[in-house]
Amino acid sequence: MQHDNDNGIAVLVSLNDAARMTSLSRSMLNRYRAEGRFPAAVSLGEKRVAFVATEVRNWIDERIAARAAA
Repeated sequence: MQHDNDNGIAVLVSLNDAARMTSLSRSMLNRYRAEGRFPAAVSLGEKRVAFVATEVRNWIDERIAARAAA
C-alpha cells in the first residue's frame, strides 16, 4: 500500500473530500462504488466510511491517462 506521508501512515479522506477531489457528487461516487468502479471504502464505524487518499488520486490519474490514450 502506498502512503501519503513520510511516517508510513495512510491518509484517509471522507466521502465529501473524495467527491471534491473528483468533482463528482456523493451519489455518483456511491454508484461507482457499488459497480466496483471506484476504490473501496474503509469502514470507520456503523455509518462512517473513508477512502485512502492515494487510491483516490490514482483513480483520478487513471481517468486522465485514459483521456490521453483516446
